[in-house]
Amino acid sequence: MDAPQRSDLATLLAEVRRIEVQAARFARDALSGGKHALFRGAGVEFADVREYAAGDDRRSVDWNVTARMGRPFVRRFVDERELRILFLVDVSATMDGGFGALGLRGAAARVVASLALSAIESGDRVGLLAFDEGVRRYVRPEKGRRHALGVVREALALPTGQGAADIGGAMEVALRLLRRRSIVVLVSDFANFAPSGALSALARRHDLVAVRLLPPELFALPPMALLLRDPVSGNLRTVDGASARVQAQYQTDVADWRERVDGALAHARVDCVDVTLPLDPLDGEDADVRAMLAPLARYFRGGAARRPGA
Repeated sequence: MDAPQRSDLATLLAEVRRIEVQAARFARDALSGGKHALFRGAGVEFADVREYAAGDDRRSVDWNVTARMGRPFVRRFVDERELRILFLVDVSATMDGGFGALGLRGAAARVVASLALSAIESGDRVGLLAFDEGVRRYVRPEKGRRHALGVVREALALPTGQGAADIGGAMEVALRLLRRRSIVVLVSDFANFAPSGALSALARRHDLVAVRLLPPELFALPPMALLLRDPVSGNLRTVDGASARVQAQYQTDVADWRERVDGALAHARVDCVDVTLPLDPLDGEDADVRAMLAPLARYFRGGAARRPGA
């Protein structure tokens, strides 16, 4: 390994360590107050059926089996030993842009780290499916802090893709890979999002949560002349951020995009958590990251994300 490679590796490992510390604080805060699991709910899964016995709850009767067999049968459930959480992480070209000091890829890695470290504290399994135009890397869900940090390292270190994200294609792959009901966390800027049948199918078969990363420029362009490069096509364009007309049209386009994404997610009954990136984290970087991740803590601690089958 030559000197530049060693330097790059050292930088990467230092960033992973920084993310680990920030994520551990998030996990501690999120699990405080007697909360024993970030992903919670009924915590049971179907095992089998058996004949009805005196004292069984009539609500557990399996009427299909009862009709077929001609005598009553009840469904039997067992406590679910563990959950499987798969992170679908966008590493496409649009995730490499933005004016924020943290960057979309850095924010995505912190989201993954925070939820992954919280999950393994509860004995759950975490995995990764990173994608751009296609699937770039798949790491099957496993237990352990070492494995979780490996997932974070992959989310941070994978080279940024050249094309637009194919979210629908990534969800189709996830549908094929996930044999058992799981929690799927989709982390993306949704810049090139297009509704697809895979969205509704994945939401029906699994517990799907969308985490939408919002860079600071979505709220207002800097009030100056800008030379912007389209991350997908590479084309350059001059934009006059000092123009009120340009600012108004930009805000209209952003509002239309958000309404389109919100509508597609709502139609598929997918919850969406918006995570806004800090603009200028300086000495208070840790505080800024905690503020950025606060919507995740509120969402999961509120019980909105439930265990599969709940």
